[in-house]
Amino acid sequence: MIREARKEEALVPAQMARKIWGNDSVEEFKKEFEEFAENQNMVSFIIYEDSNPIGFANLSIRYDYVEGCETTPVAYLEGIYVDEKYRNRGYGRDLVKACENWAKDRDIKEFASDCELTNLSSFAFHKAIGFEEANRIICFKKDL
Repeated sequence: MIREARKEEALVPAQMARKIWGNDSVEEFKKEFEEFAENQNMVSFIIYEDSNPIGFANLSIRYDYVEGCETTPVAYLEGIYVDEKYRNRGYGRDLVKACENWAKDRDIKEFASDCELTNLSSFAFHKAIGFEEANRIICFKKDL
């Protein structure tokens, strides 16, 4: 079962997000998921096996330029996670399909995502569910 996450459920995906983006606290992630639930241009989906939450996906609508896209706005997969013991069973694909349907319902024509150059499993996942590579870049920054 997949359902759109409500604000009062923000702790559920926040705990999962901590497993992949360990640089923030669960409380910080919880605030982000609450913001997703309150913003009409964002959505989080939680996937359950029986009544056990096993993954989530975050999607936003981006109005700025998105690498490789020709239209605006663009649906953007901000993050996706499926618990390790449930991977390779189609749950990630199902989460992405929920995101696609949400975007199509809003008449959005393109769907984009990204991953780190070194994250080969994420790269393989994206390719397996139909994404095509748009570009590769290395980003720089400098403190002033």
